[in-house]
Amino acid sequence: MASKYEVFDRSRLKVKPLGERIHDLHLDRWLKLDDSTPPFEHQDLGEVARRFIEAKRHGAARILMMGAHVLRAGVNRHIIDLVERGFIDHIAMNGAGVIHDYELARIGATTESVARYIRTGEFGLWRETGELNDWVTEAAAQDLGLGENAGRRIESSSYPHKDLSVLAASYRQSIPVTVHVGIGYDILAEHPNCDGAASGATSYRDFLIFTRAVERLEGGVLASFGSAIMAPEVYLKALAMARNVAQQQGGEVRQFATAVFDLVPIQGDIHHELPKSDPGYYFRPQKTILVRTVADGGASFYFCGDHRATLPALRRAILNQT
Repeated sequence: MASKYEVFDRSRLKVKPLGERIHDLHLDRWLKLDDSTPPFEHQDLGEVARRFIEAKRHGAARILMMGAHVLRAGVNRHIIDLVERGFIDHIAMNGAGVIHDYELARIGATTESVARYIRTGEFGLWRETGELNDWVTEAAAQDLGLGENAGRRIESSSYPHKDLSVLAASYRQSIPVTVHVGIGYDILAEHPNCDGAASGATSYRDFLIFTRAVERLEGGVLASFGSAIMAPEVYLKALAMARNVAQQQGGEVRQFATAVFDLVPIQGDIHHELPKSDPGYYFRPQKTILVRTVADGGASFYFCGDHRATLPALRRAILNQT
């Protein structure tokens, strides 16, 4: 059936080489493990670290969900170290996270000024970045998740900075990285080679891989860093599916810990849902990750601070107890 509506003709787009872009972040942004970081202390950090250690000991899930700004904070090596030590056994990120990870591995820089490039219609339209779409199409053809194929591709590449790639390091360790995209959310959707069906198929496979990890969350830990929408919403649906199956089998997924690390100050008791009349009610990490999903057996913790401070602090707290 023919549609009544016209669509944008992507063949008219002018896509420029990535080398012509002015990058906002360069290699000197990325911390080494022994670099000093901004100070961060919190009375509950040690308890969350203990729960990661216990989850590893018992083989329960240790899940890290994150927004792309966490990678831009320069803490890739800290994440990779936690993966290699076995304290993280699943990573979930959004589509922008893959883009930053890939660009950093390939050219040692990432991030452009939206204000600068939206004026001329150049924002996001960089040839090498768009090549990620070919990996997505390839993943769909091979029944792979988006994150798995991106990690495989970066790991097998000759990119000069792939040692900074969270995707590649996780692939080496056979730790899933799942990528949860929204159609039109990321610059990859602008490119003529974007296949929406492939994006949907590979990201949905990643959602099912993530849900499989959530099935192991009993006795485990889920930490969300800087993800106000993706993390709470993806986690909520996955937990519902995991609990549905567990209940049929006489099991449960209730005794676990959640931790949110974000920049938004939360007023009052983090363990109680705010009224709908309060704008804070619509901060989903609180009501979903910290309250509703742990209301019948779990524990939750909130840490407010810059990711450049909080993620290294969590790593230190874990290592100090091992």
